[in-house]
Amino acid sequence: MAELPKNLEEAIAQSRTATQAALADGYTRLQVEFLFPELKPISVAEQYIPLFADYESRLKVFFADAGAAALARRDWDVPFTISDVGTGRATTVGAKIQPEEEIFLFIAPTAVEVSQLEKLCAEIGDRPAIFLNPRLEDSGVVGIGYAARQVRQRFINTIESCYYLRPVDDQTAVFRCYPGLWEVWVESNDEYQKIAELPKRPSGDELDLILAQGQSPTGTDTAPAKKPSVFKSLQRFIKALSS
Repeated sequence: MAELPKNLEEAIAQSRTATQAALADGYTRLQVEFLFPELKPISVAEQYIPLFADYESRLKVFFADAGAAALARRDWDVPFTISDVGTGRATTVGAKIQPEEEIFLFIAPTAVEVSQLEKLCAEIGDRPAIFLNPRLEDSGVVGIGYAARQVRQRFINTIESCYYLRPVDDQTAVFRCYPGLWEVWVESNDEYQKIAELPKRPSGDELDLILAQGQSPTGTDTAPAKKPSVFKSLQRFIKALSS
């Protein structure tokens, strides 16, 4: 069972292990999330991508836009192809996915790209696709109507979250590391205590209930597991990395 990470490096190492475990169990659509506002996705990607070193040119990496992809191609010396999702461009989906490519990584795609992502994943088929720090559920996106929201939700429902790390506030965190359950941690006296384990990510209302009762919505207490106040140090680490 994974423990709450002490820093970003440890969190990324955990996410790589969780990804490997989920792939070994047959999952082909995976999501990895480090939900810190200060965090730059490319910083995480550089430390996460070595997981796929054995694939070499059989890995394909997608950025949300052409500008980010161009910067990565300029700055990274890598054996794999770097592309962009290509929303609103004439490039056909089939031209972006090659038969020899075996695994695909999408870095920070947004809700705007969902329709194109769905087409790309249809072309990818049963080959694995991992979404690193996606923003697919961003409710602030302008111009997404009811039909587009349905497409987005349908697509999101095909993805398994294998790693999730989110500070809800200064004292509360939600954590999941596959194959473990979803966990809620609360800070008390400079230590984090695990107060609940759940089979799925808690909604806002469920989280409120957990925090109010100190237990899961099903009424099942979990033995408190204490951990040093890692999220404050993790946030400091990320701010330093992002500065």
